Amino acid sequence: MTIDSDGFAAPAALVEHARRFRAEGGTPAVPRVAATVLLLRPSGADFEVYVIRRVAAMTFGGMYAFPGGGVDRSDSAAHLDWAGPAPSAWAGRLGVAPDAAQAVVCAAAREVFEEAGVLLAGPDPATVVGDVSGDDWEAARQDLEGRRLGFAALLADRRLTLRSDLLLPWSRWITPEFEPRRFDTYFFVALLPAGQRTRDVSGEADHTLWIRPADALARAEAGELTMLPPTLVTLAQVAAAGDLAGVAQAAADRDAATPVTPRLDFPADGEPRFVLG
Repeated sequence: MTIDSDGFAAPAALVEHARRFRAEGGTPAVPRVAATVLLLRPSGADFEVYVIRRVAAMTFGGMYAFPGGGVDRSDSAAHLDWAGPAPSAWAGRLGVAPDAAQAVVCAAAREVFEEAGVLLAGPDPATVVGDVSGDDWEAARQDLEGRRLGFAALLADRRLTLRSDLLLPWSRWITPEFEPRRFDTYFFVALLPAGQRTRDVSGEADHTLWIRPADALARAEAGELTMLPPTLVTLAQVAAAGDLAGVAQAAADRDAATPVTPRLDFPADGEPRFVLG
């Protein structure tokens, strides 16, 4: 799939689905709020991003994506030690109320631990916990994933502070109206903490890899990796930043509150295309 400044071609199946939705006067589903994280790490003079392939039985099965998932009710009700910008400051960056902003940030940190075994927390506001791959941590991760343990409780049990400053807001995407399952997803970037490593632990993924963003795009263009447009666009954006310092600098100026809402355009003299609005 080739994406340019004008948008991207629409697969025939989606075009038919959109036409049917429009003809039947369908009611758009309410998007579920979600968060996803681009974990980055240095690789020589360049950098790599961590991607996972969703298992076939899941929504977006077979697609490569970044660790992430829906906001849980406990994310907004959590009372936890917090470092970095306050929820009120996050509210301004994300374009939502402070409690909703806290929920999105908590969901991002929780999901990256659940799906990649990486914990963005530390014993104080200036440090990050080290290796979290031991058996006791894995048991806690499984309890978190199974909703037998809340994220705030996990951090409190370990006397850890959520490092919200390690998450940099990047963008926001909302699924097209004609899709039966829709998401309002906030994208973040984060540097892999020193001493930690990603682990293939999530039952929602059947393959993981670290890859240069430019290489991921090339392999997607060649048909080797299947990705949805938000993933492709975001990879192109971080690749264009040049290096990790450039990514951090770009994140500081990005609008993560105004959603990108792809809409299907039916031109009179051409093929249907998604336009990034």
